[in-house]
Amino acid sequence: MTMSTKPLLSVVIPSYNYAGKLPRAVESVLVQATPEVELWVVDDGSTDDTPAVFAALSQRHGAAFQGVRQANAGPSAARNNGVQLAQGCYVLLLDADDELAPGVLPGLCERLRQQPDIGLWLAGHVAVQPDGREREHPASAVPVDPFKRLNGYLLDKKIALSHGACVFLRELLLERPYPEHLRHSEDIPVFAYCLTQRQVEVLDLMLARIHKHPGSLRHNAEAARKVGLALVEEVFLKLPASLQPLKPAYRAQRCLSLFRTCLLAGDESSARDYYREALRTDWRVLFKLSYSRKAARLWLRQGK
Repeated sequence: MTMSTKPLLSVVIPSYNYAGKLPRAVESVLVQATPEVELWVVDDGSTDDTPAVFAALSQRHGAAFQGVRQANAGPSAARNNGVQLAQGCYVLLLDADDELAPGVLPGLCERLRQQPDIGLWLAGHVAVQPDGREREHPASAVPVDPFKRLNGYLLDKKIALSHGACVFLRELLLERPYPEHLRHSEDIPVFAYCLTQRQVEVLDLMLARIHKHPGSLRHNAEAARKVGLALVEEVFLKLPASLQPLKPAYRAQRCLSLFRTCLLAGDESSARDYYREALRTDWRVLFKLSYSRKAARLWLRQGK
């Protein structure tokens, strides 16, 4: 790739204290990168040996390894920084503890070239458990209608999206940056936006190997409770009027999710508040029996 030719695809790896895992992620990209692919690694103020790892990777790969460091500001800021630096028409965001599947980039670039106006490409991934067990997860089928897409993602949970297993049109990520004030579920507003703005295509391949961790932030109850219902506002902030009718149902669902999270964390007062709010938002949540039974038992305990 000459200096005057922009890449087709930018792979962006945000990293925080993953010195031990980062080389695996970087190698998985550079070992198969075509001249159409560039790599950016954004270190989010790591306090481990990441600077030494950067130096070693730079020495090994030369200009192919592009690494920058920023003051610690969270994964959203690191991703946004990487998207700003990226020169590619498309962006693949890969977490530092994951890796690309072997040999996927040449075929992926061929598809990107063939259909240059796709807003979001969805692929499958291989989930790798801590004990080494692996399971393939093919990409979800996606409806043509944006309303049905959003419903399938937010409410029916039939469309699964994850970093490493999708490719974004870069301009969509510039239109809808990751919300930097959220430190949990910050990917959901971005996925919701990109899923509904342009055509979406499904790739019949496993794009990444995603390593599962039992203590990941998504399972961190305290982080979820800090975000609370602000997530609902953030998800719908930049969505068009045609998609806003889904907001009350998503708000009610979010209330129920926070009800369950608080219940599991032993915060019964907050759990009651969220269940009340779910009812205020949409009384039909009463028919979600698994939640209503838990709520009934909660109020019975309060009455004793």
